[in-house]
Amino acid sequence: MAKSKEPSSPVSVVETLTVPPGPVNLIEYDPRATPGFTGGKAEGKAALKSFDGRLSDLQERLFAEGRTGSQRRVLMVLQGMDTSGKGGVLRHTVALFDPQGLRIKSFKAPTEEELERDFLWRVRNELPGPGIIGIFDRSHYEDVLIARVRELAPEAEIEERYDAINTFEAELVDAGTTVVKCMLHISPDTQKERLLARLDDPTKHWKFNPGDVDERSLWSRYQQAYEVAVERTNTAAAPWLIVPSDRKWYRNWAVGAVLKATLEALDPRWPDPDYDVEEQRARLTAEGFDA
Repeated sequence: MAKSKEPSSPVSVVETLTVPPGPVNLIEYDPRATPGFTGGKAEGKAALKSFDGRLSDLQERLFAEGRTGSQRRVLMVLQGMDTSGKGGVLRHTVALFDPQGLRIKSFKAPTEEELERDFLWRVRNELPGPGIIGIFDRSHYEDVLIARVRELAPEAEIEERYDAINTFEAELVDAGTTVVKCMLHISPDTQKERLLARLDDPTKHWKFNPGDVDERSLWSRYQQAYEVAVERTNTAAAPWLIVPSDRKWYRNWAVGAVLKATLEALDPRWPDPDYDVEEQRARLTAEGFDA
């Protein structure tokens, strides 16, 4: 849980942030904590930067596997209240990867066509392919979060969606997808500061949405919705991680550490060639070759 501090370690941070089975009470999770990291802001930024080469290597190996028949892939789900930092994670952490091996999708309000179909239909269409790292900036969890808070669907239907999500994610895992779900946890005070900062800076006015103020009035209801959703969908196949996100530098490092540990656990390998290397070398070095 995110209440203790452990020595910096990309492996242990996954265990530290993983939500244990049972009821979830967000009050127990300190949004300003830095579990798994003992340094400060400067050290955290440097530690994230140090992941660069290793993340690139692991990603390329996974990508190469996908080009040669492997079905393995990664799907990271980022959920959190407005200003929790989903965009910041994309800019500072996910940016360490090669874009050609990424599939990033931000789910907005469903279209009329999407509303006519099962709520998971549009999600299935955006899943990463073999060897690809997929990032969902918001996701299918919107259909049990905002839908619950805003009463956009009957309570009975929302209850059924929890089970549908669990079945869906279990199917993904069985088919070779590693599902990593991160809730970016912030405090209401921090959200207020970040919203005010957008109003104070003319270059950030475009990021401000008056509707975010309306959503703040429902803060307690959203927290309850998150608690229920995390508890109901915190499975062995696809567990939840709660990432304290009041400190941007820690949030970025933690997500990077989780991705690094996830890829290291997959241990992707360079695929063996389906041709004779020496034969092809001889062809390229043969005398008289006309370029």
